[in-house]
Amino acid sequence: MGVVTPPKQDRSRATRRKLLESAVACLAERGWSGSTVSVVAEHAGVSRGAAQHHFPTREDLFTAAVEYVAEERSTALRGLRPQGRAEAVAALVDLYTGPLFRAALHLWVAASNEPQLGGRVVDLEARVGRETHRIAVELLDADEAVPGVREVVQGLLDMARGLGLANLLTDDAARRSRVVTEWTTLVDHALALPRGAG
Repeated sequence: MGVVTPPKQDRSRATRRKLLESAVACLAERGWSGSTVSVVAEHAGVSRGAAQHHFPTREDLFTAAVEYVAEERSTALRGLRPQGRAEAVAALVDLYTGPLFRAALHLWVAASNEPQLGGRVVDLEARVGRETHRIAVELLDADEAVPGVREVVQGLLDMARGLGLANLLTDDAARRSRVVTEWTTLVDHALALPRGAG
């Protein structure tokens, strides 16, 4: 009985995904300047020719990587199933301290200097930002009809993003844990206030 090989289309899809995952990993590890098509192809374990078949230019590769990261971040967000506000706050912070956020940061930096990426990154980040806010409201069981609640949720997301930035330089999990605990108390208090209280 012969070896069964996957159909060509499946292999092509798998190679494309491997290249996108490698592009994200290379960005997170090496930044924009160190992430060439050759470096990404080598990381993915495919030939440069195969990489260029899928992505003829570096901009094609990293524009697709922007979309891939945005979709992966959205998938991770939609997959959150915390029990209660404390877990919701911790889960939202975790989204900003993992490898997908690190790759997104490198994409932001690259986009600020690469016009080919700029528009795409801005559009996708706006979409991910809106979705993150909407899902955060659901996870926190927040009522945005109450004055100030929208700002509380946005403040939490901004704080989480700041912790993600700090995490790039040092992994300070103990300090982050204390900050998350305090923010959980603040969010819980702010969301429990009756309309018009302050």
